Amino acid sequence: MRKILAIFAAALMLGFSGCASKAAAPEKSLSGEPKGQKVPAYYYAAFAEADALKEKLGAAGFEIVATYAPTKNSETIVITTEALKAAASKPERGFAAILRVLVDEENNRVSVTNPVYFGKAFLQGAYDHKLATQLNESLASVLGEMTAAPDTLEYDELDGYHFMVGMPYYDDVYELGEGETAELASKLESYKKGKLVEFKLALGEGRTLYGVDLSRRTKKFVSKIGAQNAQILPYTVLIEDGKAKALAGKYYIAISYPLLSMGEFMTIATVPGAIEKELSKPFK
Repeated sequence: MRKILAIFAAALMLGFSGCASKAAAPEKSLSGEPKGQKVPAYYYAAFAEADALKEKLGAAGFEIVATYAPTKNSETIVITTEALKAAASKPERGFAAILRVLVDEENNRVSVTNPVYFGKAFLQGAYDHKLATQLNESLASVLGEMTAAPDTLEYDELDGYHFMVGMPYYDDVYELGEGETAELASKLESYKKGKLVEFKLALGEGRTLYGVDLSRRTKKFVSKIGAQNAQILPYTVLIEDGKAKALAGKYYIAISYPLLSMGEFMTIATVPGAIEKELSKPFK
């Protein structure tokens, strides 16, 4: 009996081993998508001054949406293109309408959000790999040689990403306010005389993406867990179909910092709640 059980166990282990090796192999895709592979959240390039970068980005066809200083030693250039706005002009996809270029003086480099990584995560089923690849090529024409950041996730997991069991997914957004779309926009734009609105990007069909500044205390979290990814700010609010919403902090921070450990996340445990509270205030 023991011999039979030993043979059965060995066969079972062999079966699991075969499945594991098969799953680890990258899946071929006619679209060129990097299935079965890790994808970087950011690319690094040689340092360049913000003004010079904005000029080059504009010449390469990018629209400069805004500039923002998330820390004392960095500046974020928020950019988009007509094609990217068109891709994001669908219900619940507006958060994908922008890319972010970080002029990082502390690390003496430029860091840019990877259109493949955030496109797959935020556009979900509407993701267009050809567009993402073209955007990366355009960025490389401006920034020069780009190297992958160590922050990575599996490509196949991006559109269903959550930090761990019980944590929010992309669709689990903060519901900040509800009412007439125009009224919600007016409330946000007039709150504190509009001082918190860093940018306003119209996406068509009554859909608008806003960049919103957080309080000094709340936005310090980027310095605590890694200013190298400070282009996570400004936080974005999407107003569409009579609702104002934002990505849940436990989702957005985690996907922007894929190397973040649970222990590190616990050091900013109050931040997601503080973000939701601050972003909700204009709509009260």
